[in-house]
Amino acid sequence: PARRPPHEFLAQALRFARPTRHHAGMLRHLLCALILALPLGHVSQAADDPVLPGTVVGVVDGDTADIRLQSGMIRVRLHAIDAPERDQPHGAASKQALSKLVYGRQVNVEPVEQDRYDRLVARLWLDGLDVNAEMVRQGAAWVYRRYADDPAYCAHEKAARDLKRGLWALPRDQRAAPWEWRKRKTLGGTFTDYDVEPVAACVASLGR
Repeated sequence: PARRPPHEFLAQALRFARPTRHHAGMLRHLLCALILALPLGHVSQAADDPVLPGTVVGVVDGDTADIRLQSGMIRVRLHAIDAPERDQPHGAASKQALSKLVYGRQVNVEPVEQDRYDRLVARLWLDGLDVNAEMVRQGAAWVYRRYADDPAYCAHEKAARDLKRGLWALPRDQRAAPWEWRKRKTLGGTFTDYDVEPVAACVASLGR
């Protein structure tokens, strides 16, 4: 039988793999290996990292999009940011902001890892624009401190907060960080106040 190109195996792995907790790490390593093995004919370059070209065909919320690659559909969770949930204040506006940026557009997907929900965690590039960072700049998403690794994102968030862009124009009691909003029942409705957080404190919290 004819041999299938590597990018088709990548798409199949992303579409049909259902990793158990035991195998999740192994699948992430396999994902990275497959990406790095792609021939240049199927890979574009952004900042010297391998990226996958595709078209955004759906926006789930402010940090998740469906993208059609040459070899199939894939769901992408935007790396390093966390947008308000759909049932949270500014959730619909955040989804609209991402749709306005990328829906129907050609983008480059820079993979980071595969998450426990079987989504590819990645950075999106639109004509050289870091879409993930742009969502933070617009006040449409937070820096997801636990997973972010770029200090510049902290500066973008503070600038959006100082200028009251997007979600930062909401009353204080409507601006819970999404990762705390998802735990609001266990937190008893008590949320961290990030209004006066300096950039240095945000940077210090990255990856924790």
